[in-house]
Amino acid sequence: MSFSDELRGYWKPLTESVLAILIGALVGAIVLWLSGYDAVAAYKALLEGAFLGGNFAETLSKSTPLMLTAITFAIGSRTGLFNIGAEGAVYFGAITAVGVTQVLQNPLTGVLAGLLVGALWMLPAAVLKVYRGVHEVISTIMLNWIAFYLAGWMALSVLANPENPNSTLPIPPGARLPLLVKNSTLSWAFIIAVLTAIVVYVIMWHTRLGYELRASGQNPRAAEYGGINPKAAVIWSFLIGGMTAGLAGAVQIMGIPPSYSISQGLANVYGYGFDGIGVSLVGRDHPLGIIFSGILFGALNAGATKMQQTGVPLEMVKVIEGIIIVAVAVPGLLDLFARLFRRGSQ
Repeated sequence: MSFSDELRGYWKPLTESVLAILIGALVGAIVLWLSGYDAVAAYKALLEGAFLGGNFAETLSKSTPLMLTAITFAIGSRTGLFNIGAEGAVYFGAITAVGVTQVLQNPLTGVLAGLLVGALWMLPAAVLKVYRGVHEVISTIMLNWIAFYLAGWMALSVLANPENPNSTLPIPPGARLPLLVKNSTLSWAFIIAVLTAIVVYVIMWHTRLGYELRASGQNPRAAEYGGINPKAAVIWSFLIGGMTAGLAGAVQIMGIPPSYSISQGLANVYGYGFDGIGVSLVGRDHPLGIIFSGILFGALNAGATKMQQTGVPLEMVKVIEGIIIVAVAVPGLLDLFARLFRRGSQ
């Protein structure tokens, strides 16, 4: 398939996603109007808070970890898996980055440590899936909880900050990712996320490994008949997905001022793994689509505070965000169910 043919194949999902955004925004406006709020003023504030002035830098910053965890889910989905273990890998990517950079005060060491530990944390789920037939949803959920409490214990004891009981030790200045925009939280973490998405795209669509992963996800029996090892594909899917999730945790801590540390209760790394599922669905489980869907989610998060200033309560802001996200995710969700159904019927 030529590159031009590949681009033409993206028009249908792109059109569906844009239409879904408009429908979600319209339904959200109706809900605001029925609830007695000024929908025009609310959406104006949302757009201002997400895109105007220096706010766009915050949008890009908030999109960064979401892109990386979305890639984790997307790789699993393309391989016929429902991998929701990114959350645990994020925790360990973050905690490992804090620990490693205390000794090796270089940003590259923190990034590589996050990648490695994220992959290792996914390995048990891969082994259980391949050799014992344990469904990945069960194993990854349990591993997420283990990661939450284990990483939380490490944050409170092993890496606790003696000067601030509400956080871990900070990332040393020499190991922090440089900011792209002054007086913002946008750092090189965003560039790393975009480059990661591009690299994963090349791997998945332009290498033999990526072809084997996608073929195994479409029809494992046919793939095996064609000389592909579906078990190896599953393991590689978990490992690559773990790398991107671990990277998400590492860069989130290494690139976000002013604390450059993990907050008590893992508050500033919590939830990114699960939010990445929605980002992946909106991006149609495609690494390049995830770049744009991640920015969409980042814009919703960044604009929410400004939207509240129009008098719309936080709960209603979350309702509107949810309506838009659900509307945009529906086409991708239908595609996911179709792939899983085809795989299960083989």
